[in-house]
Amino acid sequence: MFIGSSDIKSVALSDAVNQLDSFLKEGFDPEQDGIRSRLDTPQGQLLQMPSSWRNYTGTKLLTITPANASSGSPVIQGVYVLFGGLDQRPLAVFDGGALTNLRTPAVSVLGALKLMAPGPKNLLIFGTGPQAWEHVKAFSSMITINRVGIVGRNAAAAAVMAARASAMGMTSKVCSIEEVSEADLIICCTSSAEPLFDGSRVKDTAVVIAIGSHQPDRRELDDALLARASICVESLRSAQLEAGDVIQAMASGAIPGPDSLIILADLVCGRKQVQTKQPAVFKTTGMPWQDLAIAISLYEVICDESMTPFTSVPGGLALKSACSE
Repeated sequence: MFIGSSDIKSVALSDAVNQLDSFLKEGFDPEQDGIRSRLDTPQGQLLQMPSSWRNYTGTKLLTITPANASSGSPVIQGVYVLFGGLDQRPLAVFDGGALTNLRTPAVSVLGALKLMAPGPKNLLIFGTGPQAWEHVKAFSSMITINRVGIVGRNAAAAAVMAARASAMGMTSKVCSIEEVSEADLIICCTSSAEPLFDGSRVKDTAVVIAIGSHQPDRRELDDALLARASICVESLRSAQLEAGDVIQAMASGAIPGPDSLIILADLVCGRKQVQTKQPAVFKTTGMPWQDLAIAISLYEVICDESMTPFTSVPGGLALKSACSE
């Protein structure tokens, strides 16, 4: 069975966020998740992201081809393969790009909802690529946005994205880096290897989400921000392996060490809270369990559940909560 982009795009962002939330509350431990592997190819890289939970196992296979940016082809392409049952038979293949475009902003929204105070927000987006746009759509569907500012290296691309947001009824404009000081919510969706802005200018009440890289030598956020922020990550292991923002700030001493990091699952399950009167940062690298959680939910909704051996309920898996101490 192939589950294509049209089926995946029909999923409400709120449903994807709730599925991720439930997956963590039901006991999945991101510290035990599979590790992303990379293989250099003549054209770029091949990535694999495996994960397993109960009667399901899955992996995402992606190619990254930087030269595609100049030819009009997607830079990132791939598939997701889901296996299940006691015999671990193949169940479905998903459009990997569409799945990534759903789960990545869903993870960002989940983290933001746990970190930010209620109320309308001034949103500032760094980046003009597919993920930047998916984040604009996702956040506008989940929270009240006063205005959207777009910061991009390519002024024409930034103007196009601002126009798209305006066409959807949002107040939107192309912004400069200096406007970071006015933003309540800052989302970084770039491939930058260097910090994008002066973190000392970020408001104490702001939430910053950085999704742009999963490589130790790349970062979007500077030490000035990370030294004074509450920092949330998806897992300690993945952050110390892949999150260049965190790795480099630990090396410089801006982040004292892993014990100072907050884990997303602890926020979701209510075991920890962020400090007030200081910025909050959510640094994500993307983890295999996130794709698995949404793939399971999609499979169970689309397929005839009477033909599968797995117990499920509308909205997600029927699993016992494990969010106690």
